[in-house]
Amino acid sequence: MILKADYEAKTVFEINYDRLKEEGIKIIAFDLDSTVMKSKSGEFSSETMSLFENLKKDFYLIIISNNSNPDYIAKAAGQIDFPVIAPAKKPFTKVSKDFLQTNNLNIKEMVMVGDRPLTDILFGKILGCKTILVDSISWQEEKPVVRLARRLERIVNI
Repeated sequence: MILKADYEAKTVFEINYDRLKEEGIKIIAFDLDSTVMKSKSGEFSSETMSLFENLKKDFYLIIISNNSNPDYIAKAAGQIDFPVIAPAKKPFTKVSKDFLQTNNLNIKEMVMVGDRPLTDILFGKILGCKTILVDSISWQEEKPVVRLARRLERIVNI
């Protein structure tokens, strides 16, 4: 079940972070677009920023994104005070694994949170960490064709 996430939640705001802490998770890696930021917006919402502030009390946070636009990534990174790894080339793990090893971060203490089974969840499984599949942070604003594509991708959840 390589594409089956260990956990699922509607959005990042519904994840049981206390449970993760109890399970020994110390590192939370988030996908960027559609997971913690409305796709192509370049701006974190105030709700997301509050979430980050609360989580930083108990967890080491990282953003791992496939976005390859340096200006966009710089804009996102400028709003937070934790690392952004981009372009990560998920589901491939080399870029992220190098970062984790360089910073002495234990993959077994990490969870990958993302909205895409074929990139985020597969990446986490290959890397060897726990995974959480969430819906898009702006799911209510997505076009019907995007919603359909998301549903189809989740059917492949093997």
